[in-house]
Amino acid sequence: MRKPIQTILFFFVVLGGIFFSYHSKAQGIRGKVRTADGEPLAYASVYIRNLGDGVPTNEEGNYEYKLPKGVYDVLVQYLGYKSQLETIVVGDDWITKDFVLQPQEYTLQEVEVRAGAEDPALTIMRKAIAKAKYHRLQIQKYSMTVYLKGTGKLTDAPFFLRKTIEKEGLKLNEAYTSESVSRITFTQPNKVEEKVISIRTNGDNQSTSPAPYIQTTFYQEKINGIISPLSRSAFQYYKFQYEGSFLDQNVIVNKIKVTPRSRGEQVFEGYIYIIDDLWAIHSLNLQTSLLGFKILAKQQYAPVADNVWMPLTHTYDFGGKMLSFEGNFKYLASTREYEIELNPDLELVPEIIDEKVQDIPDGAVKFDKSVSALEQLASEEPKTRKEYRKLLNQYEKETIKEQEEPEVIQESYYEVDSMAKKYNQAYWDSIRPVPLTESEIQGYQRDDSLATVESAKMSEVDSVAKKAKRKLKPLDIMNGGSYSMGKGVSLGFRQNWTKISFNTVEGFKLGMGLFYRKYSETKLADSVSVLRKSFNIEPELRYGFSSERFYGKADFRWSSTLALSGTTFGVKGGRYIYQFNGGEPINEQVNALYSLFFRQNYMKLYEQDFAQAYWAHRVNGGITYRVNMTYAQRRELFNTNNYSFYNKEGREYTPNAPENVETDPVSFADHDILKLNTELEWRPGIRYGIRNGRKYAISDRSPLIRLSYNKAFGGISSDGAAADFDQLEMGIQHNYTFGVSGKLDFNLTAGAFLTNDQVYFPDFQHFGGNRTIFSNFGPASNYRFMDYYKYSTNSKYFSGIVHYQFRKFIFTQLPMLRFSGVRENIFFNYLKTDNSPHYWEVGYSLDNLFRIFRVEMGAGFENSEFLRGGVRFGIATFINVSFDN
Repeated sequence: MRKPIQTILFFFVVLGGIFFSYHSKAQGIRGKVRTADGEPLAYASVYIRNLGDGVPTNEEGNYEYKLPKGVYDVLVQYLGYKSQLETIVVGDDWITKDFVLQPQEYTLQEVEVRAGAEDPALTIMRKAIAKAKYHRLQIQKYSMTVYLKGTGKLTDAPFFLRKTIEKEGLKLNEAYTSESVSRITFTQPNKVEEKVISIRTNGDNQSTSPAPYIQTTFYQEKINGIISPLSRSAFQYYKFQYEGSFLDQNVIVNKIKVTPRSRGEQVFEGYIYIIDDLWAIHSLNLQTSLLGFKILAKQQYAPVADNVWMPLTHTYDFGGKMLSFEGNFKYLASTREYEIELNPDLELVPEIIDEKVQDIPDGAVKFDKSVSALEQLASEEPKTRKEYRKLLNQYEKETIKEQEEPEVIQESYYEVDSMAKKYNQAYWDSIRPVPLTESEIQGYQRDDSLATVESAKMSEVDSVAKKAKRKLKPLDIMNGGSYSMGKGVSLGFRQNWTKISFNTVEGFKLGMGLFYRKYSETKLADSVSVLRKSFNIEPELRYGFSSERFYGKADFRWSSTLALSGTTFGVKGGRYIYQFNGGEPINEQVNALYSLFFRQNYMKLYEQDFAQAYWAHRVNGGITYRVNMTYAQRRELFNTNNYSFYNKEGREYTPNAPENVETDPVSFADHDILKLNTELEWRPGIRYGIRNGRKYAISDRSPLIRLSYNKAFGGISSDGAAADFDQLEMGIQHNYTFGVSGKLDFNLTAGAFLTNDQVYFPDFQHFGGNRTIFSNFGPASNYRFMDYYKYSTNSKYFSGIVHYQFRKFIFTQLPMLRFSGVRENIFFNYLKTDNSPHYWEVGYSLDNLFRIFRVEMGAGFENSEFLRGGVRFGIATFINVSFDN
C-alpha cells in the first residue's frame, strides 16, 4: 500500500490541480493569428501593452491569455508583417479574437545615387555595434518568468533499427514534448539564479532548464561560438544591406539583411531589425549551422521599461540528418513578468556620431584614460562611436576590478521546487502561455498511458534501496559492474574486455581489474562547500599463456577534495609488465590486430618488481604539484610467441628490444632504480565560475605549463647495475581560436638529461610515435608517422606538435562542404635530439566527416629525405574519448 504521507501528498497535488482548473475557466482572450491568405503564424507575439506582458502563439497560430475583467490594448506582432493594435474589453467570459496580419510595407531612405554611395545599413550597424555593450550593461538586474517548451520528432531511422526503436517506446513522426516554468534572475556582470517552478516531460521525467536558451544575448561578441552581427569584429565576417524601415510602437525600425562574407558554420545569415536612434534590437530572424545541422533562431523584443527592449519570445528550430537518423526539434521560450533594475551609471546616453559619414562637432568629447570611466559617462556631450566603445570597455574593466572576486567570470544557481514534477494536467492547462498542438496533446496522452502501465508493473518490493543492491551477473566480470555494500562502500569489476589481447612477449593474454571504494561527503561550516573523501583499492591481474607468467599489482589510494583543491596520496606495487613508453603510445587491441593480421609487433615491453609512494596536491584551479618515489627491479623480456594469421615469407616479428639511434646492449640489461619524480602544472590567468555556491575552474583560455624533474640515485645495487641520472623538462600546451577563421592547437616540450651516468631504456625520454593507420584522438597529442622508439633519447631534446584547423581552406571553399560541418586541417610536427636527425612531418586532414570521423594524409622526413607517409583514420577532434577504466 502507498505510505500515508505519500497518499496525503498525492491528494493535495490533485486538489491543487482541480483548484487551478476551476479558476482557469474565468475569462481572458483567445484566438488565432493568421495571414491574409489564411496561413497560421506560429509564435507570433500577442503583447498586452498596458500590462507590459504577453504570450506567443503556438505552431498552429493559436493563443490564449487569462485576464481579469478590464480594458486591454492588445498588440500582435510577427516578423515581416504589420503590427496590429486592438482594444479589447474582457468581461465575465472568454473573448475570442482572431487577428489577420498584412505584409509589412517598408519605406526606403532617400539615398543619393552615385558611384560608391554607402549603404545606410553600414551606419546603422556601426552605431548598433558601438552601443551593443551599453544595452548589455544598462540593466543592473532583472527577473523574469520563463516558459520553455521543447518538441522533437524522429522522422527517419535506419530500417534495420526501426523495430528496436519502437520496442524502446520511440516512434517515428510522433511528437515528444517537455515543458518547464522557471523564475530567472540575472545580476551584472554574469550571475544567473534559476528556480524551476514546474516541469512536465514525455518519457523520462528529466528537468529542463531554460537558461541556456534565453541567457545568450546577441549583444555579446559570440553566441555559443558563433560571431554575433553586433560583435566588434562583425564587419570582418558579414555584409549588411538596408532593406527599408517601418513604424512600430512609435519607433522607427530598420530592416537589415545579414549576409556572411563566407557562408558556412559559425556565422549567421538572415535579418536583424534595429530601432532607430536607440540602436537596440527590435527583433531578429537568423539561421546558422552546426556540424551540418541547420539552426533557425527568432527573437521578438518588446519595451519593458523606458528605452529598454527585452525579448518576449525566443524560438529555435534544430534539424538535420546523421548516420541515417533524421529529426527535427523545436524550442520555444516565452519570457514575461519582467522586473527591471536599471544601471544608474548608464542613465545618460550621449548622441552617437558615426565619424565615417558624419562631421564631428566641436563639442564631441574624446575618451580620457586619466579620468575614471564613470565620471566620463556622466557627460551627455556627443561622442563618436569609437570613443564611446572605448569608454564602455573601460567602464566594464573598472566595474570588474571593484568586485570581491574579479577572476570569477560567471555565477549560476539552480534550484528545483519540491513540487515541480508533481503538478497534473489541470495545472498545466491553467498556466501554459502557449496552447498545445494536436500532435503534442496526443504525445502526452500516449506517454501518460505508458507511464500508468509501467507504474502498475511496479510492486511494493521494487524500492529504490533494493534496486541499488545489484546482484552479481556472470558477464559483469567482463562488462564491469559496481555493487553497493552500504555506508558508502562499493566494490566491483572494471570493464575487462579490453584486457584480452595478444603480444609477442606474452602470447595470448588475459587481464582483470577490480576495485574497492569507500566514499563519504561532509558539508563544511559555510553550508556550501563539500569535503569529499575516498579510499580506493585497485588490484589488477594479467596472465600470458605463452610466457606462462602471472602478473599482479595493487594501488591503495586516499583522496580528499574540495571544489578547487584536493590532495591524493597512496602506495602501489607488485610485479607487472609495462610498455617502455609509459604514455602507452599503442593500444593493446591495435597491437594485437597488427600482430595477428599483419605480423607487426609494435608494442615493446619490460618487467619490473616495484613499490611506489606518491603524493599530489591541487592547490587551486591554476596550480597542481605531484611527488613520487619509486624503487624497482627491472628485467628485460624477450619474444616467446611467433604466432600470426599472416605467414607471408619475408615478414618476421622484430625483437622486443626496439631499434634506437642511441642505445647499446647495456641499455636493456636488468637493473635497479630508485627514482624521485616531481612535477608542477600551472595555468596562468585561470578564471573561475560559481555553480550553486561552489567555485570551479574555467581553463579554456589558460595555457598549461608543465615543469618536471627526475632524479635516479646511483649506488643502490651491489653489482653496480643501477640507474643514475638527472632530467629536467618543461612544456607548454594550449589552443587558441582566431574568431571563426580557425583554431590553433600546439604542444611544445623541451628537456635535457643534466647528468646521464647510467640511463636504461625505460627511463629514456620517449615520444608519441605511430606506425598504424589509426590516429590518436587529440589534435596535438602525438606524431603521425614516427617510429615509436627510434629517436628516444638520454640527451637534450625538443618536440613540437602543431595543428591548425581552418574554417575555409581548399575544399571548404565550397559552401556545401562548410554547411556539412567538414573542417580542413594542416599539421606540422618536429623532433630533434642531440643524436637524431631533424625529424619532421607535415600533413593535411579532413575533420568531422559524417560528423564523427577524421582522415589524415601526410609524410614524415629525416632531414630532407622522405621517410614514410600514408593515411590515418581517427575520431573527429571535437569528440573527447577516454578509455580509462
